[in-house]
Amino acid sequence: MVLLESDSELERGDAAPDFELPGTDGETYSLSSFADYDALLVVFTCNHCPYAKAKFEELNHLASAYDDLAVVGINPNDAEDRPEDSFERMQELVADGTIGYTAYLRDESQAVAADYGAVCTPDPFLFENTGDGFELAFHSRIDDAMSPDDEVSDYEMRTAVEALLAGDDIPVEEYPSQGCSIKWKDE
Repeated sequence: MVLLESDSELERGDAAPDFELPGTDGETYSLSSFADYDALLVVFTCNHCPYAKAKFEELNHLASAYDDLAVVGINPNDAEDRPEDSFERMQELVADGTIGYTAYLRDESQAVAADYGAVCTPDPFLFENTGDGFELAFHSRIDDAMSPDDEVSDYEMRTAVEALLAGDDIPVEEYPSQGCSIKWKDE
């Protein structure tokens, strides 16, 4: 387990680093793929981590509840180290309905996770579409359930998304996310 520190390379107002990644649906995605959305939630996640698995349902809810929000899961984990994090397993989880994000992408090179400063799974970044691109609005945990078996009492990311989509200031304090460390290839 890793507790995300606030030393992320991205700060509020920073532009989202662009990417070009394969999706489980056979398409290739970049930031421009989501230009029609008012907000973009990029979550570095994976298939095996109990912390990430505990957030599947909430991320699916966010993807289905807000038409103006794109929820994009990006799996950067080394699949040789963690075979359950393979692209094929990602496709299976989407096909069986376990994962229902707007897109579930594979960061095989791990360059995108590094560009964003992601350190754990899940590690969520909420961006606002400014018309000129996406700017970081909120980098925090998904909810206040810090262990996979904890009950959620505050759906913090929902509150942040609703405020962002309404054009309001986000009334939620940023807290470190908690989860499994990213399985970097060099480790």
